[in-house]
Amino acid sequence: MATVAEPIGATKVPMSLLEPKAYINYQRIEDNLAVIRERLQRPLTLSEKILYGHLDDPVNQDIERGVSYLKLRPDRVACQDATAQMAILQFMSAGMDTAAVPTTVHCDHLIEAQIGGVKDLERAKNLNKEVYDFLATATAKYGLGFWRPGSGIIHQIILENYAFPGGLMIGTDSHTPNAGGLGMIACGVGGADAVDVMANLPWELKCPKVIGVNLTGKLSGWTSPKDVILKVAGILTVKGGTGAIVEYTGPGVESLSCTGMATICNMGAEIGATTSMFPFNSRMADYLNVTKRGEIAEYAKRFQHNLKPDEGADYDRVIDINLSELEPHVNGPFTPDLATPLSKFKDAVKENKWPQELKVALIGSCTNSSYEDMSRAASIAREAHEHGLSTKSKFTITPGSEQVRATIARDGQMAAFEEVGGLVLANACGPCIGQWDRQDIKKGDVNSIITSYNRNFTGRNDANPATHAFVASPDIVTAMAFAGDLTFNPVTDTLIGADGKPFKFSDPSGKELPPLGFDPGENTYQAPPADRASVQVAVNPKSDRLQLLKPFTPWDGKTPTDLPVLIKVKGKCTTDHISAGGPWLKYRGHLENISQNCLIGGINSENGEANKVKNQITGEYGAVPATAAYYRDRGIKWVVVGDHNYGEGSSREHAALEPRFLGGLAIITRSFARIHETNLKKQGMLALTFANPDDYDKVRPSDKVDILGLESFTPGKNLTLLLKHEDGSKEEISLAHSFNEGQIEWFKAGSALNLMAKHAKK
Repeated sequence: MATVAEPIGATKVPMSLLEPKAYINYQRIEDNLAVIRERLQRPLTLSEKILYGHLDDPVNQDIERGVSYLKLRPDRVACQDATAQMAILQFMSAGMDTAAVPTTVHCDHLIEAQIGGVKDLERAKNLNKEVYDFLATATAKYGLGFWRPGSGIIHQIILENYAFPGGLMIGTDSHTPNAGGLGMIACGVGGADAVDVMANLPWELKCPKVIGVNLTGKLSGWTSPKDVILKVAGILTVKGGTGAIVEYTGPGVESLSCTGMATICNMGAEIGATTSMFPFNSRMADYLNVTKRGEIAEYAKRFQHNLKPDEGADYDRVIDINLSELEPHVNGPFTPDLATPLSKFKDAVKENKWPQELKVALIGSCTNSSYEDMSRAASIAREAHEHGLSTKSKFTITPGSEQVRATIARDGQMAAFEEVGGLVLANACGPCIGQWDRQDIKKGDVNSIITSYNRNFTGRNDANPATHAFVASPDIVTAMAFAGDLTFNPVTDTLIGADGKPFKFSDPSGKELPPLGFDPGENTYQAPPADRASVQVAVNPKSDRLQLLKPFTPWDGKTPTDLPVLIKVKGKCTTDHISAGGPWLKYRGHLENISQNCLIGGINSENGEANKVKNQITGEYGAVPATAAYYRDRGIKWVVVGDHNYGEGSSREHAALEPRFLGGLAIITRSFARIHETNLKKQGMLALTFANPDDYDKVRPSDKVDILGLESFTPGKNLTLLLKHEDGSKEEISLAHSFNEGQIEWFKAGSALNLMAKHAKK
């Protein structure tokens, strides 16, 4: 007799060793896909399987790529400490007593790199005690896992402990897609989205298009997984992935390690992609086994039919990359999509007159801090040391996690770095996000640095707009540190050893995974207590770091008229320009204080200057936040006009909260980055685009505007912007939007949180 196969859901496998009662729900994916296949009658890509497998209502959900809004049920939520503060403050406002899905908070953003890992960590613990105490008590109160300072970078901790093939996770950091290296759909979001999921509401995402990257051949020599995404960034640019999931497929995938795949997915944030991912394979299983999650690896093997794309699945675009022909790349400066093959980089440096002397080389970060990355870079450092060399540039190393730090300390890689002059920083984000007390130059000094990080916008790493920051693999960064020169090509060029003889570096080599297994290092995890009722959340009402939130005012139902243009921004305007990081990170839990950095980095089209705008009431020029507050305090709402891909970069929702807090009504742009557009809507702001992008040029910084059509605000129906020029003339232009019915209700209620609280009362 034939036996009936046991359903996949009959096996209970925990999502994480730290959450033994929260199980992987492959049965839901299986059941949902049975419905979806019947409805769509076509092969599915991998990302479609995972996304549609997490639909809240697969029977009735509209599904059209680039059009429909999907309502999804993520498996988990992750927050880093800078964004967690506001997310938890919003969660507290929603009146819930426990998170509906497994959620973790990770302390990685508030540790400034200064003199070295141990001392920097202790300094951060003292400086940020109030915030850490708030997060420790709030996570305990609401049932969240808490990773204390020193534990490592959120994305590395997630990969080591929580990511699993076929899962769906949202995280309040734009590099959350790192978990795609373990076959997970992991998306960066604002805190308000995280609050929805924590409060047991579906997460809403516009149905992504799907870009396929077909990999053939095999990596070798100096080419690394980082070079795959550096190449893809050059092809797609910073906005080419917007509204799409990037799926990597093809035989070349097998030559990539699990952590290498994570690197590629991580930096996919720089092309605007919703996320990036790889199909489940043996390299992922190897990583799961070495991180003591063999049970998940075996479970995923049983579910492998849904952890790879269907034969004949349709992609909106396909990019082919032959890994055997791919060479190392260096991207930058000032943007992560200016991609130059290493063989042509020397000429590019000279032609563009980029500063040739390399001041600092930095490896690590959430993108490239795996055991494999550190092992390969250490092989270069050892070879240089054998020839009697130390680094000519300053050289810093950021381990991604306490586990990686402890393991490379045990296995000798850390000693190899320190022997050549390397400085090991804390297990934290550090210079990658601007947490760097850089002392070797003054602000305004023109200089070059090279990093293995992911993002290199103007001033991002060291707050110096004259720093030319380049991005490459840890291998290239380490090799260049010994030359102290951007034009050095380790593939072809030689260095002079201490004996006066020239030598050429061998190809980098290193173990993918530690042969002795990982050393967990110090235990930095705080599990929620069994008794949470007695926990008191620590918020001092006199604090300048933390501030309880007050609800935003609902829309008054009237047509907005005579709104001044606060600033017409020219060119690139990332979330770093809208809400700067670095020293401002300490105010991420205090909306009033952090709003003092609102748009201080945006370039005013009127005068080409940052943070200098004309107050249309007084006629005087002043700072953007002060001018906005002047309007707000007199009951005058205002608008911002922006250029292409407005709000690209970090997922920080402060870039939406701040203009809302300061009295803004609308942000009107040529186009938006996905996360920022959603964040604005969540806070009750109008995120609008010029129906004709050229109409941006018709707006004058001195204009006052009316926004017509809000009384009949409906999905798919354009609004009208009435421009009132200073000379008395008027123009009408059409404004498009992507609001659906639910998002329109957010606007009317004043914010998504207001609407949630209203429903909770009912």
